[in-house]
Amino acid sequence: MSTIESITLVLALVYSISLLYWSKQKWGAALCGALLMAALVISLHWPLFVGLGLSLLLLPLFNKFQPALAQGGVVNGQRVKGNKANQLKEMIRHALALSMMLVGIQFAINAALLKAEITPWLVRPDIGDAFLPIAGGIELKAILGLGLWDQNHPAAAVMLVVVLLTGLLCKRAFCGWACPLGLAGDYLYSLRKRFIKQELAPPAWLDWILRMIKYLLLAALVLLVFTMPLASIPHYLDGYYHKVADLKMALFFLSPTAISLMCFSLILAIAAWKRQGFCRYICPYGALLGLVSFLSPFKIRRTTEQCLIEGKGMKCDKCTRACPANIIVHTQTTIRSDECQACMNCISACPKKEALHFSTRWGMVMSYRGLTVLVLMLLFMIPLWAYVGGFWHSETPTEIRMMLIQHLNSIGH
Repeated sequence: MSTIESITLVLALVYSISLLYWSKQKWGAALCGALLMAALVISLHWPLFVGLGLSLLLLPLFNKFQPALAQGGVVNGQRVKGNKANQLKEMIRHALALSMMLVGIQFAINAALLKAEITPWLVRPDIGDAFLPIAGGIELKAILGLGLWDQNHPAAAVMLVVVLLTGLLCKRAFCGWACPLGLAGDYLYSLRKRFIKQELAPPAWLDWILRMIKYLLLAALVLLVFTMPLASIPHYLDGYYHKVADLKMALFFLSPTAISLMCFSLILAIAAWKRQGFCRYICPYGALLGLVSFLSPFKIRRTTEQCLIEGKGMKCDKCTRACPANIIVHTQTTIRSDECQACMNCISACPKKEALHFSTRWGMVMSYRGLTVLVLMLLFMIPLWAYVGGFWHSETPTEIRMMLIQHLNSIGH
């Protein structure tokens, strides 16, 4: 686990533990703190201790100058007025995007040194394997069908499980709270709106057809994994292509063909044209999470007797207007849509706070702070213990990667 990965991981976990403490969940904070410290002691990985030192230094300063964000929008037991909840989400999104950008730079330097046949002084970040969903799916099939753990890109399977768990427990919160591609799409959309003010929304029938594209892409990827015979998986996992699958993926983006450039241009245009256009129409990960999210016990729910519409006879659709996925919230009691990213914009916009909540059907309510803790714990505690258990770091020798990168264009499946 590289230094950037380690520091980001510990900062996120310490912040989560702090939020548990401010939520008066002291037993939960103690348990998570014990799991974190046990992992640090077992691993004795010095960058993790650097991250711990930084978090203990920065967290008090953060609490002093930004108490509302440091404590999850609630200070001294009182909810802070204003839009602090959305600020908390945006802070998480930008911090994770910054971390991924630094990881990308580290990966590029490592690959450049390999290409120059120089032993890298900067290690390869394993979190990059999160961008290998097909490899992750094949590895999960090997684990379940053969009891075989891949040693070349184990983080791919770990992160696929993590992302699926976020969908199972808290709908598409990974898309709304963590995905750097979704954040980039938001910036493209905002940039377009500065020059072309119109919303340019497609008609409902076309929107439905376009939404099916991501499910077709998902079906193709799932079919690719499921049609691979179990007997051939060990050979594939030990093959040259799989050993450098991350480098092949990078090469696809860095040296695109004319057709690839046209596809990239179309994706960028869709992201700029429609808010969350990439997530809504293209992303197969979003499609997978959308399907899994139907099983999530937590959903946006509207208490009609508290809502201004039924309770006061007033006209109000602020929740619907705030939804980035264009879900009609103000006329439904339970939002089951596969497009709901648990961003909670609708809850923040609601003038009657008792009317909308993210909850289970038996009444368990999850706050902004609780959702932040859950997402960060899933994203970072599981990878931490995967690293401690030896299921995170790639065991592919540097010499092998150095040799294979010289012949990257000729390596096929």
